[in-house]
Amino acid sequence: MKSLIFRSLWLGGLALLPVSSVAFDHSLFTQVLAEHVDNGLVDYRMIKSDRNFDRYLSKLATTDPSALSSPSEQIAFWINAYNAYTLRLVADAYPVDSIHDIGTGGRIIGHLLKKTPWDIEMAEVGGQKLTLNHIEHEILRKQFTEPRIHFALVCAAVSCPPLRSEAYVAARLDEQLDDQARIFLADPTKNRFDSSKRRAELSAIFSWFKEDFGGSDGSVLAFVNPYVKPAIDAKWALRQTDYDWSLNDQKR
Repeated sequence: MKSLIFRSLWLGGLALLPVSSVAFDHSLFTQVLAEHVDNGLVDYRMIKSDRNFDRYLSKLATTDPSALSSPSEQIAFWINAYNAYTLRLVADAYPVDSIHDIGTGGRIIGHLLKKTPWDIEMAEVGGQKLTLNHIEHEILRKQFTEPRIHFALVCAAVSCPPLRSEAYVAARLDEQLDDQARIFLADPTKNRFDSSKRRAELSAIFSWFKEDFGGSDGSVLAFVNPYVKPAIDAKWALRQTDYDWSLNDQKR
């Protein structure tokens, strides 16, 4: 188990609502996820009309996360916010075959133009509109040293880590993140290990965010090792598996 490390909380000049130090109640989101997520797949048609989902998003929109009582509270808040607004983004556009159908220009052109789904200012937190990219890269990755977030943030694709049927909560955050790592790495459609060839074939997530896992193939393998059986080592060959951007939809 890895301890959570807090750097600082700075939201790039966002003017957030002043409130006293609090803990955030994610129970509404847990109800939504328990009702509409099964084995990581989402019923987007039903989640769109769920009033508890709207109530939860309203709570996110009016809460100042810098006033939360601990780094664990803040990390859990931002992971849940990212996942909840991803669900909202897809549900509002549903039916779609991939989250990439929502942005402008598709995967490649959308990325070049910064018109991807992750560049849309639609995630409201503390009275301010944010993009999903801002939550992931400017807040979670920049302000917290916690690479396990990459096993918790779900981008609505089949090859993403699975969406849990419960919200992340501060009291169990270490346990939940470790569990996510084990589940994700045990899925042979995303990560595979060949002891005879001393080779690991890992999700593209480990390539995209290699610096968060130490910056080298060896450091990635060393990070992965505690979560897999049998053990691997940092001298194994490392390959990348294909990434399936199909929607993580129950109606697939």
